[in-house]
Amino acid sequence: MSIYRELQRECYEANMQLDALKLVVYTFGNVSAVDREKGIFAIKPSGVPYEILKPEDIVILDYDANVVEGNLRPSSDTKTHAYLYKNWENIGGISHTHAIYSVAWAQSQLDIPILGTTHADHLTTDIPCTPSMRDDLIKGNYEYNTGIQILDCFKEKQLSYEEVEMILIGYHGPFTWGKSADKAVYNSKVLETIAEMAYLTRQINPNVQRLKDSLIRKHYERKHGENAYYGQ
Repeated sequence: MSIYRELQRECYEANMQLDALKLVVYTFGNVSAVDREKGIFAIKPSGVPYEILKPEDIVILDYDANVVEGNLRPSSDTKTHAYLYKNWENIGGISHTHAIYSVAWAQSQLDIPILGTTHADHLTTDIPCTPSMRDDLIKGNYEYNTGIQILDCFKEKQLSYEEVEMILIGYHGPFTWGKSADKAVYNSKVLETIAEMAYLTRQINPNVQRLKDSLIRKHYERKHGENAYYGQ
């Protein structure tokens, strides 16, 4: 039995949750989970259908995307995951999907504006979308450069990865993360829900205004603030 069995199981269950939540189409999408003490992470193998995926299929890698254990090729997005783990030390899991509404906003190259309290329950900013990647970077180490693109976007917009746990990659799709693989999947579902709500809101009222600051602060603080009172 693999010494990484527990991490493989965590990663496997998170990937299966992604499928159960209908956030993936066929084999598109992946979740990874990290073990900070060992300096390794686990990720779904590339192109393996969810209905036949097994915990032992999960691939183990180091932060330079070198395979530590596994007989299958890791996800094609592995280098993006590795780059984020290497640079953002407080994340425990990463999720990438091709969920319809999230991708639609990414393909439109638009940030998702904060229009309502569901959005404000989770973050106080628009959900950022990166610009299209330059041709020389596309031709280079594409997945690694996607990781750089994510960090560059956060620096440019002066965002904290611990507060804003999601991003859209222009023309590509969403990446989310969190303290665990389960939280990363949770954030993928939240992002897709917010993306759909924002789309429908703009269909009903193309001139809708951004949610006012007082409501943004109220809804965010009651869940995440010093005196939060949401939940048990």
